[in-house]
Amino acid sequence: MTQDRLRVVLDTNVLLSALLFPGGSPDQIFTLVRRQSIDLYFSPFILDEFRRVLRSKFLHSEREASTRAAYLLHFGQIVEPQERLTVITAKEDDNRILECALAAKAEYLVTGDKAHLLPLKRFRGIEIVSPAEFLRFFNP
Repeated sequence: MTQDRLRVVLDTNVLLSALLFPGGSPDQIFTLVRRQSIDLYFSPFILDEFRRVLRSKFLHSEREASTRAAYLLHFGQIVEPQERLTVITAKEDDNRILECALAAKAEYLVTGDKAHLLPLKRFRGIEIVSPAEFLRFFNP
């Protein structure tokens, strides 16, 4: 991880899309991560949610889900959020995503959550954007 690259948190839905549905905007963002054009950060919550959704929604075995999570870890860094937020009351889990972005000192939080996260647009200096918006902003 280096100081001159953008610090980015990808919401769980973006990570899932990046790894399960090649070719879309999330996959293109993850290509930037793999090329080390941007720095990616996760929290234990995001990785746990990633594994849980792979198992419950995409019917991966525990082993498959853990293997995919380990693959993600190869390209990013875990941060431990220190601050507990209650910004979003409608969906408590979305606060965990914001906590990760704060702990990572991220410049961007990339999400597909149109109901709760995207409407914020910005939180404590962190730009909250869709995958397509992020790609429009990013110039490698």
